Amino acid sequence: MKNKLLSIIILIAIWNCGTLTKTSSSPEITIEELREHIGFLASDSLKGRKPGTPEGRISAEYITEQIKNCGFQPIGDNGCQYFEVVTSLNLGINNSLNFGNFTGVINTDFTPLGFTANASVSAPVVFAGYGFNINEDSLKWNDYSNIDAYGKLVIILRGDPELENSESKFIPYSSERKKVMIAQDFGAVGVLFVSGNEMDEQDELLPLIYDQVPSRAEISAIHITRNVANQLLGNSSTTISDLEATLNANRNPISFEINQIINAQTDVQLTPVTTQNVVAVLPGSDQILKDEYILLGAHYDHLGFGGPGTSSRTPELHEIHNGADDNASGVAAIIELAEKLSANRNNIKRSILFMSFGAEEMGLLGSKYFTKNPLIDLEQIKLVFNLDMVGRLKPDSKELIIGGTGTAPEMEEFLNTHSSENYFIPKFSPGGYGPSDHASFYLKDIPVLFFFTGVHDEYHTPADDIEKINFEGEKHIVDFVYSLIMDATNRETNLTFQESGPKGNSGTRKKYKVKLGVVPDFTFSGNGFGIDDVVENGPAHIGGMQKGDAIISMEGKSVSNIYDYMNRLADFKVGQRISIEVLRNNEKIILIVDL
Repeated sequence: MKNKLLSIIILIAIWNCGTLTKTSSSPEITIEELREHIGFLASDSLKGRKPGTPEGRISAEYITEQIKNCGFQPIGDNGCQYFEVVTSLNLGINNSLNFGNFTGVINTDFTPLGFTANASVSAPVVFAGYGFNINEDSLKWNDYSNIDAYGKLVIILRGDPELENSESKFIPYSSERKKVMIAQDFGAVGVLFVSGNEMDEQDELLPLIYDQVPSRAEISAIHITRNVANQLLGNSSTTISDLEATLNANRNPISFEINQIINAQTDVQLTPVTTQNVVAVLPGSDQILKDEYILLGAHYDHLGFGGPGTSSRTPELHEIHNGADDNASGVAAIIELAEKLSANRNNIKRSILFMSFGAEEMGLLGSKYFTKNPLIDLEQIKLVFNLDMVGRLKPDSKELIIGGTGTAPEMEEFLNTHSSENYFIPKFSPGGYGPSDHASFYLKDIPVLFFFTGVHDEYHTPADDIEKINFEGEKHIVDFVYSLIMDATNRETNLTFQESGPKGNSGTRKKYKVKLGVVPDFTFSGNGFGIDDVVENGPAHIGGMQKGDAIISMEGKSVSNIYDYMNRLADFKVGQRISIEVLRNNEKIILIVDL
């Protein structure tokens, strides 16, 4: 209640300051009204519309009020569907590190990593170089071959020996999560990361960052300063910087026992916040067809102030990411569409479901939450229109990307009927899965259309401001989408869903030699790697994996989260047969999968 009251107070303050002006009552789609909506949503006062913030709530309230004024009927909780997300971490009260006569000071001598297990350990220490266990034809390096790490804390250097080489073969093995997983495989109870001089001359401790995965590592992960590490080395007559320099020069493992017992405790707490989808309905005029829905959607959230752990392309900058194109442009478009549709409601047979999704930037969380907790029968949604970044139509190419054109056999004919004399040039993309909220509905066998004017230099940076919006181009796009919606709501027969491309990202990063054929469940919060869908006739499907399974081990090695899964997958080869243990309805099942 306090949060809601705060949001209302702030909204009134903004309104009174003249930042928000009352929208005109014109039912037509106009550049002036598009500018007004984007101007408010992408203003500095909303601080980047981060989920769970008062400003994110104000954004939702603004959209709710606009859509009510258009004549749409709010559903859910007065037009909102609330759900929880984790956006940050906090240090708990139980973080400690001591050995011999040394007692560490949190955030001065040491800090836990954001994905650490919360644990208390007392164990001897070993040094294990870069923490590699690499067995490739062109690269072999095992820092554990000459030591016993079982039941011990392992000191590991951050980074790799080729920090300046962007094409280095070490890159797939250099992440902290990968190194913790390897240490865990060798029986370690925790990892103490330290930066060599070449890695970080200033020796700054890593900030506590939430990497948008709620599950943790299975062992402790701590970052210590070089000074602390050198004290641990004690009588070994060497330093961390000496070891780093030798490893980088010789490219051979250096591992050894350290005569110390460390007592350490890690305590990092996830901070859940509440955010929301905005949901409303314009009932159709046909007594039979009004029970079917055309969904009109766009996400309203953005990156707040950016920073590490977000998808900001300038994570070093702590500045407001206004997201004028991403995706104030899409929200302004659907508000304008809602206004014109409502003015012509007597000519609309099927109902219009209006949705402005929250937490899209965190992994399509709002649309995924809706499809798992629908406020209407999903089978009654006959077509999805998703507008994401429609404000930067390039004046030279005038190319509008339309995704999902293969998700119904009639789709291209449906589009071509309305695109013969457009201001822009449509570029069809048949796949139904993609990096925006329409993907959540494609996974439910619903035809989808995704409208997008392309990525630009300001994407996910503080420079994505209203001054860069091509308003004339956006108006033409919105007019085009309106004609499509009117057709879709009044046509005699619905479009027929067909699968178009795998229900998951069919591309693989360069480091992955194989793919399993599964779609990750980014809302999964249990232990393991949750599966949202399985690609038909892919390796996982043939091996018997099902939607809803959670992978908990691969080849007998544990998988706690999506990072573990990706790191395990990177170790396998084409043609390899592996065992995968999944948790299905609280029962552990072993599957055999040919990659």
